[in-house]
Amino acid sequence: MKILSLQSVLLAAIFAFVYAPAGRAQDKSTAKFSQRELQAKIVYCKTCHGLSGQGYRGYLPMPRLAGQRPEYLENQLRAFIERRRTNPVMFNVAHVLSPSMLTALAAHFKDLNPEPLGGAPKELIAKGKAIYEDGLPEANVPACSACHGMEGKGEGEIPRLAGQFYPYTVKALTNWTKERGQGGTKVDTSAIMTPTAHNLTQTQIAAIAAYVSDLK
Repeated sequence: MKILSLQSVLLAAIFAFVYAPAGRAQDKSTAKFSQRELQAKIVYCKTCHGLSGQGYRGYLPMPRLAGQRPEYLENQLRAFIERRRTNPVMFNVAHVLSPSMLTALAAHFKDLNPEPLGGAPKELIAKGKAIYEDGLPEANVPACSACHGMEGKGEGEIPRLAGQFYPYTVKALTNWTKERGQGGTKVDTSAIMTPTAHNLTQTQIAAIAAYVSDLK
């Protein structure tokens, strides 16, 4: 009888753990959290995105979150939740977060400013700078600076590019139409980048990524 009782307790604990996120997700709009819970989420984010949110050189390139525009971070987390942006891992991470937690996490990373990770091909930086500042009129590619600013700091829902991890930017621009604007009922602000990303060659993408990765 004692063994059965112990098994029952363990099963109850397992079910409580498995189904707790789903329960929270049903009432995300009114969810509250403590500073301890916020810190736990921040630590969890940093296991992939680096201790200072600077990005990570792992098997898959993890983007820099440090200094990112909070409006952009919130928008992209919602895009994962609404499947406007495809990433199974980030869907699982984001869909249990309340709106207030999304806002708090975005605000935390906005205030971080570590040195860029570097590692981009230096020989591409000059070409990337020219494209970033002047665009490619012959390919219908506008200047990146027109939206992201001359310093690459972004504005509102337009993301910061300065210091972004080189391999991640290459991956993001290369796979833009496969990963962004995937549907849903809400307009995805990332859609504005679709024709630009489509018109860039791999060499041009690499050059832009190299240039912005070197900005601080």
